[in-house]
Amino acid sequence: MSELTFLPAVSMAEQIRQKKLSPVELVEAHLARIEKLNPKLNAFVQLDADGARRQARAAEEAVTRGEKLGPLHGVPISIKSSIEVTGMKCEAGSKLRAGFVAAKDAPLISRLRNAGAIILGTTNTPELLMAWETDNLLYGRTNNPWDLSRTAGGSSGGEAAAIAAGCSAGGVGSDGGGSIRVPAHFSGICGLKTTPGRIPATGHFPTSVGPFALIGVVGPMARTVSDLKVLFEVMQGPDDGDPSAAPVPVRWPSSSDLKKRRIGYFEDDERTPVTAETRTAVRTAAEALKHAGFRVEPFRPEGLEQARQLWWRFFGIAGGMLLQPMTKGREAELSPILKQHLSWVAAEPSHTGQTLLDT
Repeated sequence: MSELTFLPAVSMAEQIRQKKLSPVELVEAHLARIEKLNPKLNAFVQLDADGARRQARAAEEAVTRGEKLGPLHGVPISIKSSIEVTGMKCEAGSKLRAGFVAAKDAPLISRLRNAGAIILGTTNTPELLMAWETDNLLYGRTNNPWDLSRTAGGSSGGEAAAIAAGCSAGGVGSDGGGSIRVPAHFSGICGLKTTPGRIPATGHFPTSVGPFALIGVVGPMARTVSDLKVLFEVMQGPDDGDPSAAPVPVRWPSSSDLKKRRIGYFEDDERTPVTAETRTAVRTAAEALKHAGFRVEPFRPEGLEQARQLWWRFFGIAGGMLLQPMTKGREAELSPILKQHLSWVAAEPSHTGQTLLDT
């Protein structure tokens, strides 16, 4: 059964179209794996087993009737619990939102459903997504499937753990400062931080508005790049609820155009120590791209430290301004790490020389 759950999502969908694999069988395999592993991983915060089974039966009937099938037809996926899914909790790991249930689907969820995807449930996050590990006062810590003593990263750590462990074929995370990329790296899967507005962040909490909309996005997570591409294609497209959205069509370069483009890479930023394993992995990837015919060159962008400081301005201060009105007077309900973050934000000088507490 576990072999089924580790198939690439594109292979699952193809075998379902060819009637070699039943959506019901596939969902049952995933539910069995979740039942076995989630008590150790703590990746899912809500599982809709009955709903998934209903969706699977409907998907199987559609195949039998010969209906036109979407690119993710019958594929079981998971969703970060900061994104609205009808009838499911959207708490973003915070006691301040405990029990909040979404009344409708976010646009990206509707698009996934229209493509045939089956939603298994929602996954764990740090409180209000403000940490690079996944732990909160509502559900506790998500563990790394490769080593339960280690973190799966954050803030999309529940998604990464579920996908890496074969409990989900793929899913959706969000990222303002590494929240897709860090857990994907920690868990050995693929993740894409998209261009702001390319996939609508409508229906995500915290809301991606103001300065934060320049960096806060939603994006796909999966075990293979091919699966990542399909999820991206299904979800992309403008939506009026996303202030960064624009009606710009996706343009995929041809194979010949790709080979003309230079790929730059660097092994360290001259600030943070890099492990030997990480350095080796970067070099191995660069060599693989060279052997595939790409132009690959060592390249370190200028201003990396300045970029880090500017990121803190956007993520730390703008994010803090977004959260402070909600958290004011309810500090006792916050996790220690979020309290610490907000204290940093309050002490950080703004561009006017004032602190946020002075404004």
